[in-house]
Amino acid sequence: MCDYSLRAFASRPAVVGETLTTYEFNPSAKGFASEGKENVAVCLLPGTEVAFDAEITSAHRGFIMAVVSREDKKHGFATAVFAKINEDNACMHHDALQFPDGTTVLVNDLTPGQRATVLQLPAERTPEKKPEKPAEEPAWQEETAPEPRERLEII
Repeated sequence: MCDYSLRAFASRPAVVGETLTTYEFNPSAKGFASEGKENVAVCLLPGTEVAFDAEITSAHRGFIMAVVSREDKKHGFATAVFAKINEDNACMHHDALQFPDGTTVLVNDLTPGQRATVLQLPAERTPEKKPEKPAEEPAWQEETAPEPRERLEII
């Protein structure tokens, strides 16, 4: 549920209605945390809908963040759906937010300190149930027994 960069931290699943904060667990691991419990990553499932208190911002600072400071990018939306991207590349971050226009931003690039409310979790898939057939009598009871075959003698 959480990106590989958060596996070293305690985590739990998100709950509908709770308020989360974007949090920097360490310089290379950002995610969501519950207010007052920043030591526990809150993991979202793909399809989870979130609403932020303000327009969502991000800043990709990379490894030279101490040298180059970029201004936060505003994305023009306060709502998004959690998604997984880059899953074919194990060395990249996968947790992302998808905006109503289809664009995405990595959760790891979100500006820390933004507040978001979990609006809806994705629908759970339930295993398909095969319709139960009424109990049938064994076929041998419905049909007549076959005629005995003629016995052949082996010489």
